[in-house]
Amino acid sequence: MFRVARGLNLKLFTFHRKPLALSLAMAKKARVSDFSSGFPTQQRVVGTHNGSFHCDEALGCFMIRLTDKFSAAEVVRTRDPQVLETLDAVLDVGGVYDPSRERYDHHQKGFEEVFGHGFKTKLSSAGLIYKHYGMEIIAKELQLDEGHPDVHRLFLAIYKSFMEAIDAIDNGINQFDTEQPPRYVNNTHLSSRIGRLNLDWMDLDQSPEKENEAFQRAMALAGSEFLDSLRFHAKSWLPARSIVLECLAARQDIDPSGEIMVLDRFCPWKLHLFELEEEMNIDPLIKYVLYQDDRAKQWRVQAMAVSPDKFESRKPLPSPWRGLRDDELSKVAGIPGCVFVHMSGFIGGNQSYEGALAMAKAALKL
Repeated sequence: MFRVARGLNLKLFTFHRKPLALSLAMAKKARVSDFSSGFPTQQRVVGTHNGSFHCDEALGCFMIRLTDKFSAAEVVRTRDPQVLETLDAVLDVGGVYDPSRERYDHHQKGFEEVFGHGFKTKLSSAGLIYKHYGMEIIAKELQLDEGHPDVHRLFLAIYKSFMEAIDAIDNGINQFDTEQPPRYVNNTHLSSRIGRLNLDWMDLDQSPEKENEAFQRAMALAGSEFLDSLRFHAKSWLPARSIVLECLAARQDIDPSGEIMVLDRFCPWKLHLFELEEEMNIDPLIKYVLYQDDRAKQWRVQAMAVSPDKFESRKPLPSPWRGLRDDELSKVAGIPGCVFVHMSGFIGGNQSYEGALAMAKAALKL
């Protein structure tokens, strides 16, 4: 059973381990310090660098403290190599990657570690912690054994949908192979928001104490988004896979072409469908997915995108239908009950299942 309290699962911030239900207020009591404040010798200590921080070490420090080995560890921020050598784990500083010594830096010359499993993006300190401890963290949150197949499936899915972008951004890897400048700037992603938590250069108080308070907030923000991603994948994404699999297997019953799939229950289906098509060697690929919009009490016809990261459709709904609505659309399409077709042709609607299926079948022939 997956148990995560509403809000943040920030058990790593307590010095007395409690199950999953600590509040953000308790999280802000986490001790993050520079070395000058000292730390108890019996307590495990995780080190990272001081100065400006990034998303990867904030998230890495959060995640490592979700493990049994480093639960409730103090975080010390310093670049002093003599101090770093004495610490139980070191992230994002020190010039060493050696998991046998709990050293997780990625800045040194010759570092090319990747997650594996087909992923080629060079890891950041967060990716390194996830690679070595992600299975344990997920298993504990789901209260399953690490060997459970759901743990492994979530381990890969969360890296793909959440962790890999953090690794790529921290390592300066462009999302697209192009020499052209991006069409727009996106400063709303997690790495950007973490960066804005650094002390403003206009702030008169640039003390280590103020800087460490900012790093606490960065850890809490990064950690909350990681746990939100884990919660979504465990409670919503993973159960949807079996639904999509069953509907995909029944596609020939919908239409002999095998290119139309009907969701008998709406769920997050897109990524599952792409993955299952590849795993099952589906040919021809699905062109349209039908599902009911419970709020509007109507049926939708959605054209499958060419890939998960593209807006273009494999076979958009016909051009003469696009931008039309209601009676005008029904007249042009020759199908009663039509509601709309988007200007791009990626989605349309009909008042009934029969009407939506007729739209999809007609679109395949046009």
